[in-house]
Amino acid sequence: MDTLEKKLTEQDKDKDIELSRPDVASLREEIQHNLVKQPKLGFWTVFSSTFITIFLAEMGDKTQLVTLLMSAESQSPWIVFAGAAIALIFTSLLGVLIGYWLSKKLSPKTLDLSVAILLLIITGWLIGDVIS
Repeated sequence: MDTLEKKLTEQDKDKDIELSRPDVASLREEIQHNLVKQPKLGFWTVFSSTFITIFLAEMGDKTQLVTLLMSAESQSPWIVFAGAAIALIFTSLLGVLIGYWLSKKLSPKTLDLSVAILLLIITGWLIGDVIS
């Protein structure tokens, strides 16, 4: 009985080993999927980085200066605030929608390069305007 039990136990171990070995093709597929998958950022990470970036970029911007002047001239700061806030929401929405659409059409590298070239063109145009 001892040898029969040993043989059965050894056969069960072999079956366990065969069942526990992952399929090489499925491993390769999983690795490729994980390499292609981009890390998903959390809500607060995206929200806070967006808020801080836009807040700092808009400080002293012409939009802020215009709203300052409009508020001083109209003596209705809350109406100016509401109008400016709604306008900024819609321009931001437009930027987000166009950015999302472009992200589906272009690779991140191409998108970064295109934005960099566009900003250089705008910078050159502004410098040319200041010089003349």
